[in-house]
Order: sequence, then C-alpha cells, then structure tokens
Amino acid sequence: MKLGRLNHIGVATPDLDAAIAFYREVMGASDITEPFDMPEQGVRVCFVNTPTDSGPDCANHGTQIELLAPLDETSPVFGFIQKNPLGGQHHVCFEVPDIEAARAWFASQNKRILGPTRIGAHGTPIFFVHPKDMNGMLTEIMETPREAH
Repeated sequence: MKLGRLNHIGVATPDLDAAIAFYREVMGASDITEPFDMPEQGVRVCFVNTPTDSGPDCANHGTQIELLAPLDETSPVFGFIQKNPLGGQHHVCFEVPDIEAARAWFASQNKRILGPTRIGAHGTPIFFVHPKDMNGMLTEIMETPREAH
C-alpha cells in the first residue's frame, strides 16, 4: 500500500448555497460543479475545483474541496453539523489504484473500515476508515478515476 494523490478535502456545511457563495466571493473560486444529491449517502454535494499548473495533458483541476450538506436528519453529516454548527473539515480523501487491495491492506492493519465499499461522488468505489485509526481524521479511500493520470 502506498499513499496516493490527495483527491479532495470534504467540508461539511449547514448551507450549501452559502458555502458556494463563500468560495466564489471570498476565495475567488471560478470552477464549482453543480450540486447534486446522493440520497444513499444522505448528502447534497458539489466540488470546488482548484487550479493546477501541471500542464494541459493533466486533469483540469488540482485537489478539490467537496462541499457536503445533509439531505435530512438521518444523514451522517447532520450529526457532524449538530456538533459543529458552522460546519468544517469532515474528511480527507486519498486515491488508490485498486480499491479491493487497499481495503484488504487496511483490514490487515486492524484499521476499522466503516461500512461496505460503495460508489462515491466521483462515480468510483470508495470506503471510509475510522478517524481513531487515522490520527484523528476520517479518511476516505477512493479508487483513482479512469480519466485521471
């Protein structure tokens, strides 16, 4: 197992529209995806794309900020917002070339994997590792999207 590229940082927010406005108006973000619902995970999501200087043959953005808002009170993000009313950093996400090999490796290291492998917001398989096993950070492991290099 090798540490892969930092794909995104998940940021929970109580108000997705206000968070989008903040990234546009305060942070100067010009490339933000349209929000979409992920009912199976209980969240509404969009991505703030940061620029890259890696050249035209690379993906058109650097590390992303994933903005997450709960769809309802059953969402895991709702509980996070209850404890952190302003929102804040929710998780970090690293890419791996083979999600099943990564899952087996984390399990062999006695790391607590939270739930089954499922399809994430990028359309690729993901799983989460418990923050108590990851230096206090909820960590998403994501199979590298095919279009990435």
